[in-house]
Amino acid sequence: MKAIICEKPGNFETIEVPEPTPSESEVILRIRKIGICGTDYHAYKGNQPFFSYPRILGHEISAEIAEDMAGFKAGEPVVPVPYLHCSQCKTCKEGKTNCCPNIKTMGVHIDGGMRELMPVPAMNVIRADGLTHEQIATVECLAIGAHAVRRSSLKEGQWVAVAGTGPIGIGILHFAQIAGAKTIAMDVNDERLEYCKNVIGVDHCVNALEEPINALKEITDGNLPDSVFDATGSPAAIENAFEYVGHGGRLILVSIVKGKISFEDPLFHAREMTLLSSRNATHEDFSNVMEALRNNHIDINPFVTHRCNFEEVPEIFESWSDPSSRVIKGMVSL
Repeated sequence: MKAIICEKPGNFETIEVPEPTPSESEVILRIRKIGICGTDYHAYKGNQPFFSYPRILGHEISAEIAEDMAGFKAGEPVVPVPYLHCSQCKTCKEGKTNCCPNIKTMGVHIDGGMRELMPVPAMNVIRADGLTHEQIATVECLAIGAHAVRRSSLKEGQWVAVAGTGPIGIGILHFAQIAGAKTIAMDVNDERLEYCKNVIGVDHCVNALEEPINALKEITDGNLPDSVFDATGSPAAIENAFEYVGHGGRLILVSIVKGKISFEDPLFHAREMTLLSSRNATHEDFSNVMEALRNNHIDINPFVTHRCNFEEVPEIFESWSDPSSRVIKGMVSL
């Protein structure tokens, strides 16, 4: 069967690999759609943490069960949870499988979904009845935002600012709205802010290059937001975000960057700020996303902006990784 492998930064190859033989605890998935995200672009460019080459990318996956096994029926639409946890450690037993110290993520630590068939532990497979394959392939991406919002414990009516309006930031904004928050989208890209205003329907947009603190104060009657989420992937933007948080508020770091970040300790203490990280997602978050999609709380049609067939990935990926392509969510079909 065919697979597409990232041999080294900037290089994809189409290769032939053996069809998988499942263990007793696994099922074989027939891949139908693969969403492309920032992690894939970072891996392609050579700046993704915790990554080694060669690697088959792809962790935003829509699939069908290839044959009857482990209680699943052939042809059932499913979404794999791509974070393989150990189930044995203290973290897993507390339900925090998303940050298991032994975690292996498909497409990052182990090979992912850019292949025709792949084996996945049955416990990491969730039925996705009632959704299209394109919807299913957005579940993992949106679950990152759903998990971050759930982790923030925000309350209805609170002000939320999301810095960075790529796919992850868009997911955060959707679930902040579902939670009843008042939303502020922040970016340096006016086209992305227009998307947030016209498609998502956020309450306010702020260009982060144009006196953002004054803008946030004006919007929030001088109080600044209750919760600020960073989805920029920029160390400088993360450091700036400390200044956006109101007294008693929370800063949630969803994006990950290489290296260190720093902040002014007097400001941090004066506001009794809470700093949180948010990593991956859990089965609960995946289920919450699918429920939101089934109830039409999220429309993915404007979200998926670029599409290609599996065979086109090696030639098209470079252009998709260029910000000038205006990709929000790229989608690969098998």
